[in-house]
Amino acid sequence: MPVSLKDVAAHAGVSIKTVSNVVNNYRHVTPAMRERVQRSIDALGYRPNLTARHLRKGRTGIIALALPELGNPYFAELAAAVIDAAAEHDFIVLLDHTGGRREQEILVSQGFRARVIDGLILSPIELEAEDLGDRAENVPLVLLGEREYDLPYDHIAIDNVTAARTAVRHLVGLGRREVAFIGARRGRSEPAQLRVRGWREELLSAGLPAGDGLVAATDGWGHADGAAAMARILDAGRRPDAVFAYNDPMAIGAMRVIQERGLRVPEDIAVVGFDDVVEGRFGAVTLTSVSPDKEAIGRLAVESVLARLDGGGAPRPRRIRADHRLVERESTLGRGPVPGAARS
Repeated sequence: MPVSLKDVAAHAGVSIKTVSNVVNNYRHVTPAMRERVQRSIDALGYRPNLTARHLRKGRTGIIALALPELGNPYFAELAAAVIDAAAEHDFIVLLDHTGGRREQEILVSQGFRARVIDGLILSPIELEAEDLGDRAENVPLVLLGEREYDLPYDHIAIDNVTAARTAVRHLVGLGRREVAFIGARRGRSEPAQLRVRGWREELLSAGLPAGDGLVAATDGWGHADGAAAMARILDAGRRPDAVFAYNDPMAIGAMRVIQERGLRVPEDIAVVGFDDVVEGRFGAVTLTSVSPDKEAIGRLAVESVLARLDGGGAPRPRRIRADHRLVERESTLGRGPVPGAARS
């Protein structure tokens, strides 16, 4: 038979309200009372009925997270961060895959799951401002990523221009003088544009070449795209001494081609990626990478949804910058002791 709040209250010799306050983690409960009630909870094996708790508030206890690429390691790690953050507030996360397609992003943002979710966290790629301008659904929406929308929704992103400049500054500081960029998108992509901009600004400030001949555009952002882009640069007769890639999978693909051509990483060509995914930390040559604070992004996204729920829809929309750092590894520093990550 399930253990109830009444059972815990009787065992602890306190009121049901006091037990409820402990279970719901209300701050005004004294440490001694919290410990007393917790002992009874542990002794009886009480488990709160989260579904009933959410229903009493008119909620489902579900937050949707819509991502463009579930197969991309960055988004997989970001999803884990959101799930962990939601669990701390007794919410579960419903994952949705948009494929970065505008029609799917519109469908998700317009609330086709509105009856089963309390909030939506969306990382858009192709969605336009007008697609959200007439959004009738009142389910709280939080945007992730670098697409800028002048709309009344919280938006969480890192500063891509600054992050790119940090990566290029690291390469220039190591004496690299011809730094290529791979991963500029052939179609519209604000993240790619921002990272190219940061790459170019830092090179120009150092008096180094930043022409289009050093930029390789791609249709996708996977390992094969990075490999193909690196091959095109080398086949064109360019021999950059460093490469900054749009993301880690592209950087890993590029390193494979560099090594197949009989060149060494980093002695001949140093490589920096972006996103600091687990795969880059365990290759034959570990990857220097810009590391967005994915845990903070996940936490801030969940907290933004809950703030809208608890506040009835309202503080003013926020533009939140999450932190990032450059993690220096063998692909730029070579073998041997690797210093700790340098925070940007």
